[in-house]
Amino acid sequence: MRVDFRAVEELAPGPRWAELFRALWPSYRAYFLREGDEARPGYLSSLRALRQHMPELVSLYERLVELAGGGDAGARFLSLYRPTPYLTGCSQAVWTRGEPFLVRNYDYSPALWEGLLLHTAWHGRRVIAMSDCLWGVLDGMNEAGLSVSLAFGGRKVVGDGFGTPLVLRYVLEFCESTAEATHVLERVPVHMAYNVTVLDAQGDFRTLYLAPDHPAVVLERPFATNHQRAVEWEQHAAATGSVDRERLLDHHLGDPRETAERFADRFLEPPLFAADHARGWGTLYTAVYDPGARRAVYRWPGRACPQSFEDFSELGLALSFPG
Repeated sequence: MRVDFRAVEELAPGPRWAELFRALWPSYRAYFLREGDEARPGYLSSLRALRQHMPELVSLYERLVELAGGGDAGARFLSLYRPTPYLTGCSQAVWTRGEPFLVRNYDYSPALWEGLLLHTAWHGRRVIAMSDCLWGVLDGMNEAGLSVSLAFGGRKVVGDGFGTPLVLRYVLEFCESTAEATHVLERVPVHMAYNVTVLDAQGDFRTLYLAPDHPAVVLERPFATNHQRAVEWEQHAAATGSVDRERLLDHHLGDPRETAERFADRFLEPPLFAADHARGWGTLYTAVYDPGARRAVYRWPGRACPQSFEDFSELGLALSFPG
């Protein structure tokens, strides 16, 4: 399967974002309405929730809704309030010896991946992030060096809250440190269980277990896969190898013989690298965020795409995945 990956710079939301919305909206509309229109919140309740929990995003949200054409379904979708549930895989870890970095694999279906890296300055602070739902964040960094990534938390519970990618957008737009990010992640409700790892330019890191049915669990743990304190969804954990991947990350992070370069390379190898794309589940990219250098590298076997705030390269890559 071929997927077109794009890196796009548009510092203020404008015609290029509107073009991206038009291209992706048919697929996102089908996703948004998959459970029926009545299953998704109305526009006013979505806007009220956004104003209550992330008010600083409202003006940007309204601008994006305008660029999207002002339609009801598009506006409700872009709020990411109680969105249609979906599952991902993912492994993420912070290298803590020497210069710290955050490295992660994003595991999902190639057919459903947006394949979009955005460089923006929507609130004056530059952000480089892998996009989800056209303004959410799967992983990314801001110009203060704050870096974040998410992984599905391996629980079936669904509740009242926002899609975690929008909360990560909020973090990168308005936070500079892990402490500030942690405060936001503890405060803003999410609709599904997700594990979020945060690293700042001072080397401070946290992993948070987020869920709609209990307060955020904040850990000084430099890694996460697809379960939280214990495996609750045995079938999902077994299918994704969540426990084995977690043990591997823990082992190599604690191995005094491990080097930073070798640790990052492990994300391009099994079992961290998942190659079952033909069944709709595989690693779509590896991202390495270096907060000190304000630099990111997006990697595939045999290919790397470095990016930075000083030298962001717009590009298009044709990526091939089995299936």
